Amino acid sequence: MERYQVSERAKLPTRFGNFFIQSFRELKPEKDCECPVEHLVVFTGDFCDTPVVRVHSECLTGDVFGSQKCDCGGELALAMQKIAQEQENGKSGMLIYLRQEGRGIGLFNKVNAYALQDTGYDTVEANEALGFKSDNRDYSIVGDIFKYYKIKKIRLLTNNPRKIEAMGKYVEVIRDSILVPSNSYNEKYLATKKAKLGHLL
Repeated sequence: MERYQVSERAKLPTRFGNFFIQSFRELKPEKDCECPVEHLVVFTGDFCDTPVVRVHSECLTGDVFGSQKCDCGGELALAMQKIAQEQENGKSGMLIYLRQEGRGIGLFNKVNAYALQDTGYDTVEANEALGFKSDNRDYSIVGDIFKYYKIKKIRLLTNNPRKIEAMGKYVEVIRDSILVPSNSYNEKYLATKKAKLGHLL
């Protein structure tokens, strides 16, 4: 069974700049998923030796609705700005947008985790109280994406050491930090990411 399918390449003009977009349809066995999972790759075009890359897991509440409970929406916007700057400087960049909401637990469970956080649980305790790991994400499709574009070395925009380790299975990784301002709603969330998940904040 093939592991994935790739869409055609299309132009994507955005408020950050003009990019290309492709979708990767991840074909998982039926026992793991009832339907294919479709991810997005936004990129500048041909790749230099070491493109700047953001591997961003979907966060509907932060990315679309501007939730202040996390730093996801701010990181997404900053990553797009940085990729656009690379393009302006004659370099290349890529955003891999993975459809694994709530660190891999899905939107329904993420909202339930939010409800637990409203009663005092932190982000790790809430996921675990629902029977999940603190981070349930799978990055195997990213390895296929890097291979498809013939990318062997990246500058990874992340504060997450687990993500650095995961990407290191597929490419050589140089880390670039991606820091956005905190607010009164996400201070505890960020402190938990630093204390319990080891984020470099």
